[in-house]
Amino acid sequence: MNAETRKALEAKGYVIYDQAEDWLGLTDEERQLVDLRLRTSRAVAAARERAGLTQKELAAKMKSSQSRVAKIESGANDVSLDLAFKALFASGGKIEELVEVGGRKPIVARKPKKTSKPGRKATA
Repeated sequence: MNAETRKALEAKGYVIYDQAEDWLGLTDEERQLVDLRLRTSRAVAAARERAGLTQKELAAKMKSSQSRVAKIESGANDVSLDLAFKALFASGGKIEELVEVGGRKPIVARKPKKTSKPGRKATA
């Protein structure tokens, strides 16, 4: 997002978060877990594509299902990191790739409305 667009959105009452974790109010530990899951899912997809494998073929190598591979690649939180790492290694990926993968887009959200009474949550 360029500076002009960012400034225009902020002038209209939007808050721009550079990280989803800021918007969600995650702890440092939660941020690290989200980041690890995101990096792992992206690394699995990249390694699978480099190897010329379909999700179904990778699933067969792992003795799993295509839908499970899709969940791994989407970073679904109901997939264990153990299984995600198994997919990474089965596709020919290396743990070092987790450092190279990343990239995030800013999140745009409306500023919360101010409330008249302290302690009450604002509604959007």
